[in-house]
Amino acid sequence: MDRGATIEPTPAPRTGEAPAGPAHALRLSVMLWTLGRELPFARRLEMVAEAGYRSVELVGEYTGWSDDDFRRANGKRRQLGITVDCVASAMIAPGRARHNASDPRQRDEFLDDVRADLRTMEKLDCSGMIVMAGDLVPGLSPRAQYDTCVEILRRAGELAEAQGATVLLENVDLEENPSYLARSAAEAFQIVADVDHPHVQVCYDLYHAQVSGGNLIANLERHTDRVGKIHVSDVPGQHEPGTGEINFPNIYRKITELGYDGYVAMEFLPTGDPVATLARAREAAVRSVNHQAVR
Repeated sequence: MDRGATIEPTPAPRTGEAPAGPAHALRLSVMLWTLGRELPFARRLEMVAEAGYRSVELVGEYTGWSDDDFRRANGKRRQLGITVDCVASAMIAPGRARHNASDPRQRDEFLDDVRADLRTMEKLDCSGMIVMAGDLVPGLSPRAQYDTCVEILRRAGELAEAQGATVLLENVDLEENPSYLARSAAEAFQIVADVDHPHVQVCYDLYHAQVSGGNLIANLERHTDRVGKIHVSDVPGQHEPGTGEINFPNIYRKITELGYDGYVAMEFLPTGDPVATLARAREAAVRSVNHQAVR
């Protein structure tokens, strides 16, 4: 990293104005739950904007919202120039889905979850949905579970395509969920390859991938066309970049070299003031890609 480089601030877009930037600039986002679920939704959006970001990912914050609640939330985010790029409401705990995509007995329930998320996404002008592959099913062969997951995700992709949305399969490490079907990032990429639907991609979580064996850049190079979103946090501890063992400057540079144009979401637990920590993480990403605009 060039420590003598100056940081070129990216001006905030006016409400309703598309951010400027090259075709393959980093598009940064924030996973909103990392700012503390006890804070009001509007305040967390303000914190994201204060840190210089213009997009967020939601994990069920909207559960139980009325139409008026959606109107207020949308009004606030538009005032701040913030988009919602992704939702993930079908999880009951980290790494665990409410319904299992690898269990044929839960096929209809899983697809009902997808339909419910699509309705929510329409209200939020959002086009991305994170799903899980599901847990191993006792008494069912690994092949049957794998084929079920592929078939159900292909059907989910068809539902998403009708709305112009994308289903994102997240990789999870076995320390977080030892029963998870996709036991590595490579297996998540293989599932998506076998699904073979343009509206089903991988949410490539770098923290989980590092815990599961690393090869972070090699996976990016092999599977660029199947990466629909990237999650950022360091190992160990799931804190901000620079607190652990992952070389994020090299990863950011590789992302832009490969022409990746999806969102890169900060999903870390800040070790200090959340706004200041998010701002520093954003500035470090800018420096890493030689002052390309960040959208």
